[in-house]
Amino acid sequence: MTDTLIETMPGAGKPITLSDRAAKRILEVLSGEDEGVTLRVSVSGGGCSGFQYGFTLDDHRDADDLVVENAGATVLIDSVSVMYLEGSEIDFVDDLIGSAFKIHNPNATASCGCGTSFSV
Repeated sequence: MTDTLIETMPGAGKPITLSDRAAKRILEVLSGEDEGVTLRVSVSGGGCSGFQYGFTLDDHRDADDLVVENAGATVLIDSVSVMYLEGSEIDFVDDLIGSAFKIHNPNATASCGCGTSFSV
């Protein structure tokens, strides 16, 4: 598996990557959507561990969004969320308990059992 980072924000630290599995799944999800719709990954306050990941479809790109691409799939990340995701890998897992996008975040000091919230 290879991770590809196409673009980073000026001054950003460690790159955020998108796994091949996640890229494939994003392309599958977006195949039925209008042109210009992209997956947006965000971090917001909440969840059982303090912060939570958000995954939404968005048809608007802000000038300060980080754009991460791999194999034709694009993910947008807002400038505030980037600092919480620095060095992370966006992945897609399909296992016995279900399938979902998963963030492998080296900045997280703790996370909940389902992996959708974390603390730093």
